[in-house]
Amino acid sequence: MQWYTGNTFYDTALTFGFVYAALIFVGSFFGTAAYGGRFGGGKKRKGIKLNSKVGWVVMELPGLLVFPIVFFQGANAWQPVPLFFLAVWMFHYTNRALVAPLLMRVQPGSESSFALNVVIAGWLTLLLHGYFNAEYIAELGSHYTVDWFSDPRFIIGLAIYLFGFTLNVHSDYILRNLRSKNPSPDEPRYKIPYGGGFKFVSCPQYLGEILSFVGFTVMTWNFGAVFVLAMTVGNLVPRAIYTHRWFHKTFPEYPTERKAIIPGIL
Repeated sequence: MQWYTGNTFYDTALTFGFVYAALIFVGSFFGTAAYGGRFGGGKKRKGIKLNSKVGWVVMELPGLLVFPIVFFQGANAWQPVPLFFLAVWMFHYTNRALVAPLLMRVQPGSESSFALNVVIAGWLTLLLHGYFNAEYIAELGSHYTVDWFSDPRFIIGLAIYLFGFTLNVHSDYILRNLRSKNPSPDEPRYKIPYGGGFKFVSCPQYLGEILSFVGFTVMTWNFGAVFVLAMTVGNLVPRAIYTHRWFHKTFPEYPTERKAIIPGIL
């Protein structure tokens, strides 16, 4: 991977980006972002809060907007390999920003639990995600010739990405179907999920997201993708550990063999 690109602004911003990612990782062990009732986003949390669906869509939209805006200003924007990575990015963030949130099954009468400050922090993070990757892929990267499609890093990375994305979507499907399509107000808000990746870990949806960006990092072979991966790990690993402990505390019958996020390890 090429750390020094020769673009002073890009290289400096990326350096500060990794410092930011480290702070997020450390801070996540002292408190998780306030979205979702069990993460402090309920009525006890002060400040402006949004409905879960609205909060997710509004927070994730920059992931769909920033990348293409920066991308199409690049000198290599219309080359086959960069265009392929654009398609992967838009595919991924369409699911994150639109499909997954709009398919959520929200219990009637449930309080808004998506803190506005989380949305704003998400905007900053996704702005950096989009800029670092689009700028490098469409402008600064020098290895994205057609031959890259046959490079082992591209092939292995794409395979990892597809596995991670599939795990993420399937895990979301299982979680979504824990509630009926039209949940009643007296239906239990939380249930123990079973099947798929839940056989091994409490948060396979988070593991799938991490693996997706492991794959994207290997596939694109650039430090902008490493930044996205670092931010994803820094946010989701502590969140998975918290979720795992919460399930054990809330449900005495919770499967003891499950780990939090890495099968057999963590």
